[in-house]
Amino acid sequence: MLKKLALTVLVTAVTVSSSFAADKINGAGASFPAPLYYDWAYSYKKDTKNRVNYQSIGSGGGIKQITKRIVDFGASDKPLKSKKLKKAKLFQFPAAIGSIVVAFNVKGIADETLKLSNDVVADIFAGKITKWNDAKIAVNNKKIKLPNQKIIVVRRSDGSGTTYNFTYFLSGSSKNWKENFGTGKAIDWAVGIGGKGNEGVANLVKQTPYSIGYIEHAYKEKNHLSAAVLQTANGKWVKAIEENFKAAAKYASWTKEDNFYAMLALQPGDISYPIVAATFILLPIEKAKMNKKVIKFYDYAFINGNKSAKKLGYIPLPEATKDMIREYWATNIK
Repeated sequence: MLKKLALTVLVTAVTVSSSFAADKINGAGASFPAPLYYDWAYSYKKDTKNRVNYQSIGSGGGIKQITKRIVDFGASDKPLKSKKLKKAKLFQFPAAIGSIVVAFNVKGIADETLKLSNDVVADIFAGKITKWNDAKIAVNNKKIKLPNQKIIVVRRSDGSGTTYNFTYFLSGSSKNWKENFGTGKAIDWAVGIGGKGNEGVANLVKQTPYSIGYIEHAYKEKNHLSAAVLQTANGKWVKAIEENFKAAAKYASWTKEDNFYAMLALQPGDISYPIVAATFILLPIEKAKMNKKVIKFYDYAFINGNKSAKKLGYIPLPEATKDMIREYWATNIK
């Protein structure tokens, strides 16, 4: 279905009448929200005849393309701080909230049954834990028969906001990770095979027995993959489900003055899922006319897109946040 939506979004724009041509908007960036943006664009074209093209090329690519003014808007799951926005002459606002799951492919182990403590996840991706039946995994999974098989790590090969948020979570969960790898859109991985975009990682996990990777929740659902049970910031076991995503998302502290910069991983609370992230839109300061077309699309999505966001596994922004974004638009985009 998502493939069909993506193809529909990319079809040639039609002329509504001889005197009026539909708006055409081009965006590129994060794969994290791509399924949602495809769905929103499909509905927007159906209702308004206006066309939105979105290319899922990763947050790094989105930042580069909007900085070079190749596209009308960029998308990134790594928010930019005000200093960088000022230098690149960009506006920034969040569009939706999603979550990153640790997906795995081990025959005989069901979805949401495998418990991986946050420091164990870090050790797996650092190459310190290499077997599925390692004692550090087994201690929290005594009722599961863990195979004596090598763990195949799958990670991103491109500059990625998903990677940025995932490594931010790992840095907050493991001293070893923080000191040796740190947080970034692209890092020097110790182990693993690379996939391009959330799509690439999800496909590799699906096709590779005994693999493990990190992907946005919508890709886990689309590909019918299994996800691990992780820990909250205070050590409680928590599943990758909507209730727990919302519990973490409610701690987001947005401000217009800081261009909505916020990291949502490892929020407090007994059921707050530990890897929740917002996804952001970047607009060039000087292109007011096109910016108004872009924000018209996102305002449409804010009004009409909550149902599809929830269906695809995302968390819509709170109404108060949407109103704050509208105030930001009114102040900055004239």
